[in-house]
Amino acid sequence: MSTTAVTPLTTADAEILIAAARRAAQATGVPVSITVLDAGGHLLAFRRDEKAVLISGETSTRKAYTALQLNAPTADLVDLVRPDGPFHSLPTALDRPLLFIAGGIPVHRDGHLIGAIGVGGGAPEQDHSFATTALKDLS
Repeated sequence: MSTTAVTPLTTADAEILIAAARRAAQATGVPVSITVLDAGGHLLAFRRDEKAVLISGETSTRKAYTALQLNAPTADLVDLVRPDGPFHSLPTALDRPLLFIAGGIPVHRDGHLIGAIGVGGGAPEQDHSFATTALKDLS
């Protein structure tokens, strides 16, 4: 049985993600906040555009945390927490900063979860698009 080490998400990786998400958001004129967490849920990088609404800093962080903890894009989780969904009580059952709004995406390397990115400030679909675009710049 061989064990292959997976390179963790680095601060350099986080800066690549922040820059790529900012470019995508700026191209549409949407001011955003962007959070990048490592696999342990620790902050690696954060950026809030000057004109982004203040709450976007909190929402970007919660989206990243939610994507990391559930290893799924937050866009894919929205229906699960609706009143008739299987996880409807999850947002209030845990004392954790979960947020089930599109804009959080887990980051994988070699099939392993190494962190997450969260974007807040635009419409949920825009935030999801900016985060997805950012992942394309990370190789």
